[in-house]
Amino acid sequence: MNKKRIVILLLILVIPVFSLAQVTVIKAGKLIDPKEASVQENVLILIKGTRISNVGPDIAIPEDAKIIDLSDYSVLPGMFDCHTHLCLMIKAKGTLGLAFLADYLLNTTADKALQGVENARTYLESGFTTIRDVGNAGNFADVALKRAINAGKFPGPNTLVTGKIIAPMGGQHHVNSENLDYPKIEYIEADTRDEMRKGIRLNLHLGADWIKIVIDDQRYIYSAEDVRFMVDEAAKAGVKVAAHCVTEKGVRNAIEGGLASIEHGFIMSDEALQMAKDKGVWLCGTDFSKEVWDVYGSPKSYPGIVNRLKRAYQIGVKMAFGSDIVVEIPGHTRGSAALTLLDTWLDAEVPASDILRALTTNSAEMLDMAKIRGNIKPQMRADIIAVPENPLENILTLREVKFVMKDGKVYKNLQ
Repeated sequence: MNKKRIVILLLILVIPVFSLAQVTVIKAGKLIDPKEASVQENVLILIKGTRISNVGPDIAIPEDAKIIDLSDYSVLPGMFDCHTHLCLMIKAKGTLGLAFLADYLLNTTADKALQGVENARTYLESGFTTIRDVGNAGNFADVALKRAINAGKFPGPNTLVTGKIIAPMGGQHHVNSENLDYPKIEYIEADTRDEMRKGIRLNLHLGADWIKIVIDDQRYIYSAEDVRFMVDEAAKAGVKVAAHCVTEKGVRNAIEGGLASIEHGFIMSDEALQMAKDKGVWLCGTDFSKEVWDVYGSPKSYPGIVNRLKRAYQIGVKMAFGSDIVVEIPGHTRGSAALTLLDTWLDAEVPASDILRALTTNSAEMLDMAKIRGNIKPQMRADIIAVPENPLENILTLREVKFVMKDGKVYKNLQ
């Protein structure tokens, strides 16, 4: 068969696929642009397959289009959570540390994967259409979950994963001489450069989209040179590095090492925050609400978190939204628990417009997805939610998501 015939055959096979793509038109009462903090009224959104085709007040509606009337709602892009642990759910009863240990001892990777299915569904129902999962998933349950969601086997957000967390000996735990290996179920212990390189390559080979490292949960911490080595190694495969940092020294080593995002950063001086701003390092602060701190058993931590968030905002650090919920919060699903963190941002006096950017366009930029997700524009993925009020005026309306579309498919419709 010659090349011309092959091309003709391929065209015959491909053209029907395009013609069968679902055409949908959303009638938006208010269309919110988070990046510009602007509102348009009575706008039509034309969607073909998984992508937005056109947006405007007077676009032509195809005869075969499915009409979704959201004229009584504010319509905006789906939200992001850039620090999640889908496959981890701790039921805190008594000492939290013992609850974490029980999770390691009692739950298999299969258990974690099934927990991830449930958490992913509730995230999507709450309006989160994209997440970055940052570990604690046993033997790569996060990768399996991502593949299952992408294949349409289970409902869930568009998911990026980090695989196993790379850390110095012990991971984030303290072991005894007869149980040295139990952290390895979720951590790659890497103390030498060869071990760091091997850990990165293993994660990437098995399907990780980012690399996550732990800098400072032990008496020994990764140096700025260690961080730089891992950042450079990951960059060879076009992948960025995020780092768990909870101390001033850890944060400084992370920034000097050139990584992409600081996770937590609970203890950061103004000088460290300015360093992050100057170097263009993102802060994914996981700013727990008082409600979450109460469950964690550390209510006195809340004022400090509010203070750091307030100072980070005033200094102008680039910030993306991350929740880090791993404990069962009474009365909440994983998705709704993440939205309790809106209280922290409000208490830190961050304007609604900038909270919304952190949840959408900022997070999309940090994850290198700004060209395809995070706003409602032609050629972008059709990740769309609807809420009763304008979130630029009342950000808490995001807790009342009534409609969810991801990649052009409706998962929740006016409920």
